[in-house]
Amino acid sequence: MGTAVRAKTAPAWHRRRVRIYDREAPLGYLLLAPTLVVLGIFLLYPFLFGIWLSVTDSELGNLGSFIGLDNFRFEWRNTDGVFYTAVVNTFLYTGITTVFKLSLGLIMALLLNQAFPFRRFVRAALLLPYIIPTVLSYEAWRWMFDPTFSVINWLLVNTHLAPYPGPNWLGVPFNAMAALMIVNVWRGTPFYAIAFLAGMQVIPVDLYEAARVDGATRWQQFTNITVPMLRPVLLVVLLLSTILTFADFQGPFVLTNGAPYNSTQLLSIWAYQWGIPGGAISLGAAISLVLFPLLTLVVAGVLFLLRRPE
Repeated sequence: MGTAVRAKTAPAWHRRRVRIYDREAPLGYLLLAPTLVVLGIFLLYPFLFGIWLSVTDSELGNLGSFIGLDNFRFEWRNTDGVFYTAVVNTFLYTGITTVFKLSLGLIMALLLNQAFPFRRFVRAALLLPYIIPTVLSYEAWRWMFDPTFSVINWLLVNTHLAPYPGPNWLGVPFNAMAALMIVNVWRGTPFYAIAFLAGMQVIPVDLYEAARVDGATRWQQFTNITVPMLRPVLLVVLLLSTILTFADFQGPFVLTNGAPYNSTQLLSIWAYQWGIPGGAISLGAAISLVLFPLLTLVVAGVLFLLRRPE
């Protein structure tokens, strides 16, 4: 009785607040509001500003005027072919490294999911590539690929796997792209492994026990239990890794910066070279937006696969 009297005598604003807290949908929007504000300031505004820059003739320190799609026309009519080289390299770099990261990450997760001595230490050590700052790790790899002081060449020569003085890793186009992919796979594989390992930890053990009772081999358990149960995790990790690899800048910039002869040129590096050292920030923004429609389709495809019933 006393509670009912207090509810009736409570101020109107207090009763409205209680009603909002009791309703799930308005409360959800209320809790999301701070996050949406932060995303709008730090993500949406820079993105929209980048779109505006791409249709202007702006330079560093000078906001230009509207020129329509001239920057995009310049890219497609690029006479020296760097744009097309960057597009092809970006696709090859993303596609090949993603396949290796996915395969190696899944293998590592399967191994780490087994019981063995020092398992926790090995799992923690798996995160070392992420603990080291990106620039420092790529500088270390740059020293390892150095034609004169390369520890990799020393190992190859001393094991008679390559003639002295060893491969010129960063001076030959094919070798430079291979080196770039090797380092990206080294840095990205732990992300796949940890994500897959977390997904395997929640798969019920009863499923494997029932499969063994029915006479299923390890391969059959993997294809009929592990892979289907990991499908949501696999698709999300694949989506995030594809986006991050397409937009990868720090590592390729430190290791090769597009050299030699633009053979490792990526769209992210080319956009930086035009926008910052070159001063044509509007053209750099236009280059950065080239892959946006493609990435939108990739995101839409993965979300469709996630929502599709098995």
